[in-house]
Amino acid sequence: MKTSRRNFIAYGSAFTLVNSIPSFVFAQNKPLFESINMFIPAAPGGGWDSTGRAIEMAAKDSSLVGSFQFENVGGAGGMVGLPRFVNQRKGQGNALMVGGSVMVGAAITNKSPVTMSDITPIACLTEEAGIVVVPTDGKIKTWKEFEEAIKANPKAVSVAGGSAGGTDHQLLGLIIKALGKNPREAAYVAFAGGGPANAAILGGQVVAGISGYSEVAEQIKAGKMRALAVSGNKRIPGVDIPTLKELGLNVTAANWRGVFGAPGINASQKAALVEFVTKMHETKGWAEILEKRKWTDAFLAGTAFDAQLKKYITETEIVLKEIGLA
Repeated sequence: MKTSRRNFIAYGSAFTLVNSIPSFVFAQNKPLFESINMFIPAAPGGGWDSTGRAIEMAAKDSSLVGSFQFENVGGAGGMVGLPRFVNQRKGQGNALMVGGSVMVGAAITNKSPVTMSDITPIACLTEEAGIVVVPTDGKIKTWKEFEEAIKANPKAVSVAGGSAGGTDHQLLGLIIKALGKNPREAAYVAFAGGGPANAAILGGQVVAGISGYSEVAEQIKAGKMRALAVSGNKRIPGVDIPTLKELGLNVTAANWRGVFGAPGINASQKAALVEFVTKMHETKGWAEILEKRKWTDAFLAGTAFDAQLKKYITETEIVLKEIGLA
């Protein structure tokens, strides 16, 4: 094919233009991580598991990561899985673990030798108010009936929730105390995750349940559970459920969730994980997930989260001692 001088100049200009573009432009579509090993120290179906899956969805949709590998190890509010993560993921720069306030309480309650101080804080992601629910066909139908039952005999009101000492357990203790009874008499039934707890509530094995709204929302919408109260400072947007304060109890509580790196990673490995989670948090997909699941954005990363975590631990110790769980 004969090439004119004009075409030759055009081709040459295009070649020069392409080669003048900085290499980082072509690298923009390269994921920050080829793969992430996501460790969930809870059974499938609960809040930590759904948080991990939501991170995967937002990150993969935005090409921030090539692939995810999940491992679920449930039990004792993360105290079964946490030692496994610590022992098997040490120094791995592409490992993340989902955890939060439940794990803080469980470590204190169980006097665990392995705690969140043994892993690397990366970022706090969400907060979620607790919600008190009852099975629709159960004997309690209203908050007033639940309140009266607690006042009559807390031991007779079995309440399902997450691990012993976790946010759900703490909330029940605070409710019982606010109603003038001894929180040590709480008939709390602990489960390894939201899935098993939901099954117990729906199966009538307990009188009531405490969970995060996102974990029971579908059951409420389907008419299988009845919501009595939420524990936030204000109502969940778009959800017509009164707060405990509206019902006359000066009680608020929120369940925060975040991600943690493995022990023994260096500063650059931690910085890479913080960058990854920060960029994931900025995606449109993550914003849509927060809206859909009614999670409150509580993003805090890096050294700011390190400091906040220490505060969380101190505050939890105070609450657990107050309600007789520590």
